Amino acid sequence: MTSADTDHAPLEEPAAPLVVDGLDGLRQAVGAPLGPTAWLRIDQGRVDAFAEVTGDHQWIHVDPERARDSAFGGTIAHGYLTLSLCNFFLPQLLTVQSVSMGVNYGSDKVRFPSPVRVGSRIRGRGEILGCEDVRGGVQATIRVTAEVEGVDKPACVVETLNRWLA
Repeated sequence: MTSADTDHAPLEEPAAPLVVDGLDGLRQAVGAPLGPTAWLRIDQGRVDAFAEVTGDHQWIHVDPERARDSAFGGTIAHGYLTLSLCNFFLPQLLTVQSVSMGVNYGSDKVRFPSPVRVGSRIRGRGEILGCEDVRGGVQATIRVTAEVEGVDKPACVVETLNRWLA
């Protein structure tokens, strides 16, 4: 990534990740706000690469000329590309120390309230909604929101399920 890919708005600096120590630290962090991350520019190359690996070549994502005349005025990122970037933002929002590993367990309540126009910038914010004990560790539900610079509605809101093991 270049600095142009992750530069940030001048009025709000990205926050360092919340660092918690172990499973007890994670449990104690429920309710904690996370972020924001640095901005990430969404360019056509990233969208085209996502289309290539997923086989989703729908014109609104990969045909800038045709998309110029659409309601969006240009190409937009795939919703699932934006969702996958929520996982990219997660380690920038939260670090859990003194555990053997962390794994993605799943997602709940995924929504795409606003499109991400190619050329725009997005960033992540989050909140630890809850923790529950699971065999060998803790499962945390973390709401991750992908914001679009200059747009009131977020691009994606997802409740991620993440497990950290002792």
